[in-house]
Amino acid sequence: MSERLQPGDPAPAFTLPDADGNEVSLSDHRGRKVIVYFYPAALTPGCTKQACDFTDNLELLAGAGYDVIGISPDKPEKLAKFREAESLKVTLLADPDKKVLDAYAAFGEKKNYGKTYMGVIRSTFVVDEEGKVEHAFYNVRATGHVAKIIKDLGI
Repeated sequence: MSERLQPGDPAPAFTLPDADGNEVSLSDHRGRKVIVYFYPAALTPGCTKQACDFTDNLELLAGAGYDVIGISPDKPEKLAKFREAESLKVTLLADPDKKVLDAYAAFGEKKNYGKTYMGVIRSTFVVDEEGKVEHAFYNVRATGHVAKIIKDLGI
């Protein structure tokens, strides 16, 4: 498991397919701030709430200079269904081999009802214009998280 990222660390570079199979790289967003969030699975209640919250606040975030990218281990086809079902406007990327999840330490040991298992750690990172981590939030809640980020960023 990778070390957790800290503010000031370079954000691990990535290139992943989006819901339409097009390659999207973190470097495509150089010069803009990027909110990269990791979520366990498309079309599940918590992840839907979070993706809808980001979509609902996309205009506000974009106006403040932020792009938003959501990454999960789902395949592009499932992301396309998720986007259509929920009318999502955020960029959704597929990381089925979990290499990017791992690079951001967003995949690891979790506990639920006393059981320990490996899974996606719901996490959000704010990457600055130079590609450095400005904020690293681990174990975030799906509900209310977007409002908290907006408040923390002073938007």
